[in-house]
Amino acid sequence: MVRVLVLLVLAALLATACGGGGSEQAAAQCEEYKGTVRVGSKDFTEQLILGEILSQLLEANCYQVERKLNLGGTLINHEALVNGEIDLYAEYTGTGLVNILKQESVTDPQAAYDTVKRMYEERWNLHWLEPLGLNNTYALAMEKEDAQRLGISRISDLKDHAGDLTLVSTHEFQERPDGLPGLQETYGFKFGKTRSVDTGLKYQVLVEDQADVMVAFATDGKLAEYDLVVLEDDLRFFPPYYVAPVVRGDVLEKHPELGEILNQLAGRLPDEEARELNRRVEVDGEEPADVARDWLRREDLLP
Repeated sequence: MVRVLVLLVLAALLATACGGGGSEQAAAQCEEYKGTVRVGSKDFTEQLILGEILSQLLEANCYQVERKLNLGGTLINHEALVNGEIDLYAEYTGTGLVNILKQESVTDPQAAYDTVKRMYEERWNLHWLEPLGLNNTYALAMEKEDAQRLGISRISDLKDHAGDLTLVSTHEFQERPDGLPGLQETYGFKFGKTRSVDTGLKYQVLVEDQADVMVAFATDGKLAEYDLVVLEDDLRFFPPYYVAPVVRGDVLEKHPELGEILNQLAGRLPDEEARELNRRVEVDGEEPADVARDWLRREDLLP
């Protein structure tokens, strides 16, 4: 019994020393840690990968990381950041602009970034770091056969058919102003039916013909697997969704080098690479931590 307790204590100590499951090599290279950082993420594949990228890069630079990944949706992560329950997470400019700040959507990526950067700092002392590169904007997708049969290649082409079609999306998309309400108002149509499901079930619902149109993300790994048609947003409704780490101001004051460390990621992860990382998790079944580690090593950010 004593031996079992000792082994359990040693296991707990090792887990703590490795920052909750991060790079053992990074842990071994650190004679002492600079501090502990709590990293959050939303509850879908890309966010889990991004959470691991941020966590493992910090661990490689001698920070212990407490992972609070898969927390939930946007508002849950934002409130956790504001309330000091997490220290940072990766957010999208369009989400911050419209869903959090309640501002009008804009199509200029730099204007969106400048606005969220300024207003987050003014309101909550939260700091947007440099964008990573990918623009995970919303998109509407259909099965190729259905799109060709109905002659649909643009979102505006849905206008004559939407009343007979079922849209599947997450619950959040159906509530947020840069989601279904704004989409239908901008394009002047209304879907006959809508279904809200968890993110991971959308593709299944579409390919099993339980819906006709699906809300996707531009960097979804499954788009190519199912040979889906992404409809052109010809009225440019969806705002830019460039992703960047958002960090509490008090954390940056305590650890000023943290921003420099994370800004090494700036511009390194374009859409096509993000789509491939997502595909490896969603289609091939790899673990987000392994995919993140491989990418960081290819970028020479991990040993």
